[in-house]
Amino acid sequence: MDPECRDVILQSDGISLVTNCLSSQREETVLSAITTLMNLLTPASRFQITDPAILQCMLRFSLSESPRMRNLAAVFLQDCCTEDQVVQAQRQMEGQQTAVGIPLPRD
Repeated sequence: MDPECRDVILQSDGISLVTNCLSSQREETVLSAITTLMNLLTPASRFQITDPAILQCMLRFSLSESPRMRNLAAVFLQDCCTEDQVVQAQRQMEGQQTAVGIPLPRD
């Protein structure tokens, strides 16, 4: 939350480092990464933080069995993204649902 720390992180390519934590097997690490991305959001960093790949990740998290993960992802999508960005990310995901990189069977 400290603006000076935030600026140091942003200047050090911290968004990509935090984004890498979204694929962690540990739920606490993922939750911390989502929260950190929300705290790193500035007008200058918005483009990187609302990248379609991150939005698709948040859309998947919003379907999680974990209430904490589901709720935090929903807050991210609501507070950090425009409705158009979310709709576009949903469209890009259509037909591309995967589980651990393996395409799911079609109905």
